Order: sequence, then C-alpha cells, then structure tokens
Amino acid sequence: MSKIRKFLSSIGPGIFIIGYIVGTGSVTTLASSGAKYGMSMTWALALSCFFTYIMIVSISRLTILSGKTLIHLIRSKFGSLAAIIIIAGIMITVISSVIGLTAIATDVFQEWTRMLSPGGEGLHPAISAIVIIAILYYLFWFGKHRFFLRAMAVIVAIMGISFLGSMFMVIPSSSDIIKGMIPKIPTGSDAHLILAGLVGTTMAAVVLLSRTYLVAEQKWTLKDLKIENRDAIISMIMTFLVSAAILAAAAGTMYPRGIVVDKAIDMVKTLEPISGPLASSIFVIGIIAAAFSSLFPGYMMGPWLLYDYLNIPRNMSRTPVRLAVLGIALMGLIVPLFHGNPVVIMIASQAVSPILMPLLILFVYLLINNKKIVGDYKNPLILNIGLGLTFIFSLFMAYTACIGLSGFLSN
Repeated sequence: MSKIRKFLSSIGPGIFIIGYIVGTGSVTTLASSGAKYGMSMTWALALSCFFTYIMIVSISRLTILSGKTLIHLIRSKFGSLAAIIIIAGIMITVISSVIGLTAIATDVFQEWTRMLSPGGEGLHPAISAIVIIAILYYLFWFGKHRFFLRAMAVIVAIMGISFLGSMFMVIPSSSDIIKGMIPKIPTGSDAHLILAGLVGTTMAAVVLLSRTYLVAEQKWTLKDLKIENRDAIISMIMTFLVSAAILAAAAGTMYPRGIVVDKAIDMVKTLEPISGPLASSIFVIGIIAAAFSSLFPGYMMGPWLLYDYLNIPRNMSRTPVRLAVLGIALMGLIVPLFHGNPVVIMIASQAVSPILMPLLILFVYLLINNKKIVGDYKNPLILNIGLGLTFIFSLFMAYTACIGLSGFLSN
C-alpha cells in the first residue's frame, strides 16, 4: 500500500496537469472541432501533446537544476521587461480563460434549468456566475479548497470516462483517424480559430508555468529526474487519450449528422451513445465541475506570478492579493452581463495562448543551455532538438492563432 501511495504522490503534478488541461475549455474546443471537422485535427492534438511533453520535461529539468522557478530565472537572465512581457501575456490568457469558462458553465446551467422554470427561461447566467464566483472566493478566503477541488476532479474523471465509453460506441473509421493524422487545415470560416484553440488548450503557457511551481513544491532533486520524466509521460499520454476520446465522440455522433456546436448544451450529444437520458445531467455536472477545477488556479495565477517575479514567499492572505483575486474572478461576469456566444468566446480564449508560446520556448531553450544556470549538467542533444521542433511548431501555431483571432474580432 505504501508503494502505491508513493507512486500516486510521485505523479501528483502530472495529475494536476491532466485536470487543468482536460477541462471546460478543452471539451468545448474538441467537441466543436469533432462536430464540424470530424477527425481532421487529430494531428494537431497529437503534436501539441508531444511538444507539451518536451516543454514539461525541459521546464522541470530547468527548475530542478537551477533551484529556481521560471519567471525568476527569466527576470534574472533577460531583465525585468522580459519577465513582465511573459507575465502580461499569461495574464491575458488567464483572464480570457476565466471569461470563457464562466460563460460556458453559466450557459450550460441555464439550458439545463429551462425545464424547471415556469417560463422556460432557466436561471439567468449572471445569477449562476455570481454563485460560482462566491463559492470559489469563499474557498480561497478560508483556504478550504483542497477537498472541494479533489471532489470536482472525481466528477470530471467520471465525465472523462463517459467520453471514452462514447468513443468506443461511435468510433470513427480507421481511414478517418489515419487521415486525421496528416497535417492539414480543413476548409472552414473558423478552422484557424478552432485549430489554434485546440492547440492552445493543451500547449498552454499557463499550464507550463504552473509546472515550475509544482516541481518546486514537490522538492524534486537530481535523483528525481527519472520520476519527473515518468510523470510527464503519463500526464501527456492520458491527456491525449481523453482529448482524443472527446474529439472522436463528437466526430462519431455529431459530424455524420451535420450538427455543429452552436450552444454549449449541444455538446451533450457526444455522451448520448453511452449515457442515454442521463447524458444531459452527466455533462452539465461534469462541465461545471471542470469549470470549478480550472477557474480556481486561474484566479490564483496572478498573485503566484507576482510573487515569483519578486522572488519572495507567497502569502495569499494579504489584502492586495485578495483584491487581485477578486478582480480576476469578477471578469467572469462579462459575458453573463453583456452577452455573447459562450462557445465562440471559449474557443477564442484558448486561441490566445499560442501567440505567447514562441517567446516562452525561446527563453526556456536559452536558459536550459546556460552553463551558469545548470552547471555541468549539459542539456541532452535529443531534448535540444525537441525544443527546436517545438519552437518551429509554435511559430506556425502563433501565425494560425493570429489569423483565427483576426477573423473572430472582425465578426
């Protein structure tokens, strides 16, 4: 039993990453991609998981060898301006994600409650948004979030298992899957936006930054490099399997019938093959739980980055920190109050992340190959090649994201 407990503890950071990546944003983006374009974007999912693995290993190795977290290293090596640019870019992705996550969760809940309300209008999104923000802020204020978020993770896991079950019942043909592994951007007005969102939800800068804190908190040392690598491999394999299941479930249930994801509740159809009448309830509860799990670290990211930049111990109970967290949380009221299409906004929020990635990858490459930082532990050639390929891929995806977001903003 102690060995099992030790193993589970060793893959804790990886489990966190899976939970953070496979959330409301990824479900929305993957379901939209599968419904509209079938399996044609599978290649992007596979590559983003592989390159995320390269980045996770590199950032973990850098944190272990230097004994310092990434933002602090960027500031000390490249100056305050470089660190501020990275922090600003990440905060833009965090805030846009908070807006999108809250919008999806409240939209789904409104649709689910329509049958319960006399006029069929359901619970107004602004009310459910306030409730979500209040619950998470209460947990943050009193520090009672650990058990709650673990419970949410269990619920999300149930939804993930349901997606896997649906995939096996409506699995696309082998030829479609093989074609989907050939890099190609499908024809469609929103293809670039969805592609960038699909990559952005997996290869997310905020996920990569969180890795440096998780490794530091684990207190991993040089002797733990093998454990760190195993943790990274497990996390990315599981991320790919669950993400591919969501993509395949949508491609198998919605794509053949020409059904696209216009509203968040449309994604329920991806669970109908295995869950039947329970699909709606499983999806709504799962998607809201996923939103809770993703929103909480999103609220905290701003103060975490600031403390890292200043290189001082974190104190989340200080009044300025609590006000900053509240300010980030209140961004979630934008769509419920001022309206907009939650699905499109969620995908667009994920598509912001690839724009920042080339700069982040470049910094990591330069830092991990700096002898003054890593000492005599020269970076393996295979990892340097991997970082080079990751950089090239990130440039292409940044270009794709710019095209997709320009189309989104023009509409």
